[in-house]
Amino acid sequence: MTDRTGLFAGDDPFAIAQTWLSEAETTEINDPNAIALSTVDPDGLPNARMVLLKEIEADAFVFYTNYGSAKAQELDAAGKGAFVMHWKSLRRQVRVRGLISKVEGPQADAYYKSRSLKSRLGAWASDQSQPLSSRTSLMAKVAKITAEKGTNPERPPFWGGYRIAPLEIEFWADGAFRLHDRFRWRRADIGSAWEILRLNP
Repeated sequence: MTDRTGLFAGDDPFAIAQTWLSEAETTEINDPNAIALSTVDPDGLPNARMVLLKEIEADAFVFYTNYGSAKAQELDAAGKGAFVMHWKSLRRQVRVRGLISKVEGPQADAYYKSRSLKSRLGAWASDQSQPLSSRTSLMAKVAKITAEKGTNPERPPFWGGYRIAPLEIEFWADGAFRLHDRFRWRRADIGSAWEILRLNP
């Protein structure tokens, strides 16, 4: 699938997303892999926050977090999530909506070990999204964890990844006179063929 811009070439939306991300890595000043992740709480009230996308798989997108966090609890309850990845320098964005599953075991262990030691220790110390009395108490907990866990801490049992397997992916690229290019890939369920539509700006 292609269009006049050449930006949407190919039949694999994950390959297009990876190409766009790779191009953004050379133009964005900070965190080209940042995504605005959206969830819904038990009352149906939406939540959104920035997280870092860590992998584009053959059929899914992966990020990591504390399983006790608000985002994790909402993802677990709904089994669904959405995100938008926007690159201001390229004037492009990718929107994704899909089904959620956890990423654990060796894959999560490998990513955890790739993080800096301070980040690994911080994952142990933070009760993410829970009330905190002071930063001093947090740093004291980090010091305690550092003494206990040493220089090679294992992945916390309450920390790991999530995989979003999309039912819908939309690619958006800036156009002259706000006549943007939009292509939506949609499928009824995981494993089904994609339906591809060009959308009005």
